[in-house]
Amino acid sequence: MSLTNRLEDIRPIDPAEYVPFWVNGVQVGMMKPAFAACLAEFPEVFDVSNNTVKVSDHLSNHHARSHAVARVLEILREQGLVPGWRGELYPVHHGGTAFEGKSFFDMERAASTLFGIRTYGVNLHGYLRQDDQLSLWIARRSQSKETSPGKLDIVVGGGQPSNISLKDNLIKECQEEAGIPGDLAKQAVFASETKFCTERPEGIRNDIHYNYDLELPVNFTPKNTDGEVEDFYLWTVDKVMTILSDTDDFAFDSALAILDFLIRHGTIGTDHPDYQSLMNNFSGKDAHG
Repeated sequence: MSLTNRLEDIRPIDPAEYVPFWVNGVQVGMMKPAFAACLAEFPEVFDVSNNTVKVSDHLSNHHARSHAVARVLEILREQGLVPGWRGELYPVHHGGTAFEGKSFFDMERAASTLFGIRTYGVNLHGYLRQDDQLSLWIARRSQSKETSPGKLDIVVGGGQPSNISLKDNLIKECQEEAGIPGDLAKQAVFASETKFCTERPEGIRNDIHYNYDLELPVNFTPKNTDGEVEDFYLWTVDKVMTILSDTDDFAFDSALAILDFLIRHGTIGTDHPDYQSLMNNFSGKDAHG
């Protein structure tokens, strides 16, 4: 087996197979033709042609777009076309690599994969060093999670909603998912980004995840407070790497983030047979470029 098996889970999509989604002259996502046909039923909100979908130009500001799209999504939800409703808003940006900046409008999180919009998230790698041995805290996702139920995961990870900064969201997620107090979570250091655009069972995942590292105290044990994690394990990086190589037990996006961590911390070095293939993945193109 090989660590590169995990790259099969993020195989890039072919944009030619999807309908581009535009707002105010900017492509912000892409969708399956069947879903584009559903949106054609709402001409007051979406202009749909054979090869493109765009938010109607008369919806010319953030509030108008957010309100109009929300009404459509509520109808589609009643029709069973927006599963896994979260009641959480994601910002629709220009599709570039930066989260910061004004968005075009806000959208229900569950619909983001249907529109293929660029979404953002925060990851925390909680690690410690003992006797020159690097170890990672690993979570097991709850069986009730909408995506990747029961899979292994990084110790803290969460989507990036509207109206909160990346660091504040990370601190919030640290408390909810692992019981990491704010004063400790504030010590997390931004380390890297991982990005991918791939199709999953829930739809198009067009993500950028901001990865933070935090060396946790030896006497600290994570404790979940929001019911999204079943258990935590403290494993050496050698054990983590073996599981990554030999199984698909990790959630696909967490596997990518952990591979990035292992490369950055030298566990996967230039002498590793999978090093070059993994590095080629982490320098991939933007989803729309």
